[in-house]
Amino acid sequence: MIRSRLSSVIERRLLVNYRVDPYIAAALLPAPLRPQLVRGQAVAGICLLRIGGVRPGWAPAATGLSSENAAHRISVEWDGPDGVECGVYIPRRDTASRLNAFAGGRIYPGEHGRADFTVREEADAVRVAFTTRDGQVEVDATVEQAEELRGSELFTDLAEASEFFRLGHRGLSPNAGGTHLDVLELSTDAWKVTAGRPRTVRSSFFEDLDRFPPGSAVLDSALVMRGVPADWSQGEPFRVGCGAAAG
Repeated sequence: MIRSRLSSVIERRLLVNYRVDPYIAAALLPAPLRPQLVRGQAVAGICLLRIGGVRPGWAPAATGLSSENAAHRISVEWDGPDGVECGVYIPRRDTASRLNAFAGGRIYPGEHGRADFTVREEADAVRVAFTTRDGQVEVDATVEQAEELRGSELFTDLAEASEFFRLGHRGLSPNAGGTHLDVLELSTDAWKVTAGRPRTVRSSFFEDLDRFPPGSAVLDSALVMRGVPADWSQGEPFRVGCGAAAG
């Protein structure tokens, strides 16, 4: 698996956020992860990402590849050697790219399933829908642009939401081996998100009553990121299981 840096541009990233009952969220996490709480609620959601110019850090931008991708996420924390650390647990990643599906978990961190995407950009909104090839997940989300973040019970304003997600830059996802989580770290000197407003959101993952009993996962808010240069690098594998620790 590579440890070199990958460069890219986040062409469009929608963060569709849910507030979740912390006991329900905890049941979905491997030890030693626990939900990161905001105002007593766990934070989960869907990241709908169009990424372009993906290439090794030394390669010219013209050689980069583009793809549509999605990740279901739960914000988490754990006890590290220097105190509490945070990130996002990603139980599932999906992509329209055959290359990403092949390379994920082999060449770079994060196994991906295949999915078919439909994207429609409007003047004031964007719709991203996808269905996974294995039939397990369907998502259809339309997010409007907004001047301010309104209606959220997790975050008081855009600045608070932006800082929360900026700090959760490490994605931890299951590895086929089952003994550790792959770690993929996002870094950028140009972090910027804007407010969104969910117009319609349908997610078979969050609407699964066996996973989330009625009322335990409620749509909260949306954020939008566009045109942000970003690097991705592999972190140390994260061991899971009772008493496990990072690295």
